Amino acid sequence: MKKILFLVLLVVLVTVGGYYWKSSRPRSIPKGKIKVVVSGYVPYTLAKQLAGDRLDLEMLLPPGAEPHGFEPAPGSLVSVHRADAFFYVSDRLEPWVKDVLGAVGPNTRVVMLASAVSDETDPHVWMNFDAVRAMAHTLAQSFGELDPAHAPVYLQNLERFETEIKELDKKFSQTLASCESREMVHIGHLAFGALARRYQLELTSLTGSSHDGEHSVRRLAGLVKHIRKRKIHALFTEEAVSPRLAQAVAVETGTEILPLYTIEHVSKTDFNQSVTYRELMLRNLDNLQRGLVCKK
Repeated sequence: MKKILFLVLLVVLVTVGGYYWKSSRPRSIPKGKIKVVVSGYVPYTLAKQLAGDRLDLEMLLPPGAEPHGFEPAPGSLVSVHRADAFFYVSDRLEPWVKDVLGAVGPNTRVVMLASAVSDETDPHVWMNFDAVRAMAHTLAQSFGELDPAHAPVYLQNLERFETEIKELDKKFSQTLASCESREMVHIGHLAFGALARRYQLELTSLTGSSHDGEHSVRRLAGLVKHIRKRKIHALFTEEAVSPRLAQAVAVETGTEILPLYTIEHVSKTDFNQSVTYRELMLRNLDNLQRGLVCKK
């Protein structure tokens, strides 16, 4: 019954929602471009780098929005229904996608990018450079199948991206090989496990945010004691997480607060500037180098 009601709602939105569509999506799909919808910023920035302006590209998660509690609007369902393809990372990372999948059109290709990654239990798969290369390969292959006339362009861009990622991996390895500390003390959600494992770093993470009610006095006191004992220089946190908890711990321990970027969502400023995966990962490396006191 729920499925029938959903389909009826979708038909109404598509057939009689013309005014809504025009007001929320003033542009029509450019002639000759494939219409691609992506879940969040990871597939968005990879698609931009692989295809440039050859796609009519739309991201469902608004810049600055909280990715895990996101609820797709009716306009998002219409966009997916009309799309040639919909790409998302995984059901585990983006549980809200299940509401979107019911709206896919009969000709919409649906691709879960994490399915290209083998032996990866961490949902933040793109923090592993081998995994992000596999995701990019899946995107480029899909674009070539949807748009055969420009398939060589997508493959050329993929080759450049893979070279870029290999160089980025080498830079991380060299920079993080000689640090005074190998422990990342992170206040945020569990997004950096794959990165820590790849470069033999120890991750101490306090998950959640300061207003979630998840942090007992005992846990905070234990973290402060741990930081003092290990002589930790810096705390790492995320742009989207309330700074109050990190600030409180920093005051108690005299540590510096440095941001790390999960890339699954970005600020409006970074979105408008089309900041790339490489640029965001280099920001992470700069702050890791500073916080772990690595040789330059």
